[in-house]
Amino acid sequence: MFVTFFHELKSAGLPVTLREYLTLMEAMDRDLAGRRVEDFYYLSRAALVKDERNLDKFDRVFGHVFKGLELMEDAVAAEIPSEWLKALAEKYLTEEERKQIEALGGLDKLLETLKKRMAEQKGRHQGGNKWIGTGGTSPFGNSGYNPEGIRIGGESKHRRAVKVWDKREFKDLDGDVELGTRNIKVALRRLRKFARTGAPDELDLDGTIKGTAHKGYLDILMRPERHNAVKVLLFFDIGGSMDWHIQATEELFSAARTEFKHMEHFYFHNCVYERLWKENRRRFQQTTPTWQVLHTYPHDYKTVFVGDASMSPYEITTPGGSVEHFNEEAGATWMERITRTYPACVWLNPVPESQWEYTHSIRLMKQLMGGRMYPLTLEGLDQAMRELVR
Repeated sequence: MFVTFFHELKSAGLPVTLREYLTLMEAMDRDLAGRRVEDFYYLSRAALVKDERNLDKFDRVFGHVFKGLELMEDAVAAEIPSEWLKALAEKYLTEEERKQIEALGGLDKLLETLKKRMAEQKGRHQGGNKWIGTGGTSPFGNSGYNPEGIRIGGESKHRRAVKVWDKREFKDLDGDVELGTRNIKVALRRLRKFARTGAPDELDLDGTIKGTAHKGYLDILMRPERHNAVKVLLFFDIGGSMDWHIQATEELFSAARTEFKHMEHFYFHNCVYERLWKENRRRFQQTTPTWQVLHTYPHDYKTVFVGDASMSPYEITTPGGSVEHFNEEAGATWMERITRTYPACVWLNPVPESQWEYTHSIRLMKQLMGGRMYPLTLEGLDQAMRELVR
């Protein structure tokens, strides 16, 4: 069976060598995988897969050869997350009930109705389709279902709120993450423009040999170290639906920090408006005006947005449409200013590209980027870097 596994991997196009196969067999002889197929899966993957791009191929071959049945033995006994159990308590709506829930006719009408309801309501409400409460179909409250509503406190269940009237805390991205960054670094290296620094840091071997031969004594010559002279601006969408993509975003951030000597990063939430920030824990107290960023960093900076672009369309198109504050100018206005200031500009989206057409805000943002939106995958990252060096 192991020989068949090896041949199937080769047939699928994985660059598996005989030396790696023998290493796996040696590990099996030492009983490193125990008696569980799941342990053997991780052991064989570690021994045979050298490139993250091949993980999907490996999984398909493994499932075909070993049928994948034993991999479920522990999953059956796994502890069910408490969030799933809580979700069972939510109200299940039929398609007919969902069709009966209609939007209120725009952001202004929504806010006007909310103000009126708050003035009329006298106490807490649970369930229902009108008052501000929990678990219902009203456009106001939390833990309910309405395709165009305002969430007031609580956890997001359906990620569909137009506005969120609740203070939320976001975490900074971890710039020291190393796992999975190797191939990201390789892709980022397309964005290179080497230059010499002013200080001599490297031995000029050829110059030293020629100088010594010419002068008759040891003449050590040094030359400035080369470094990547490309300058990069990174804008990270943080919080909300981006919590589902923290690992991929942190890996990108960590790889970029090691690859680019001249790199600045800023955070935003959903869409860029008049202010950005560097620390999420101080995002309400210590911000940077977006105009200041545009006037501080020159036009030759390569600019990369990282975000899922999944939000209410109001946040892009409408003044006051921001989910957390009143923005005097629409997000589209600020995006146009940024893309005009920095011609070399791309957007990396962690949402699978096959799903982009189903989200209005993603289509809007891609249009504002002039089509320069790429999936946050190794292939998409490679395409984005090619775009930036055009």
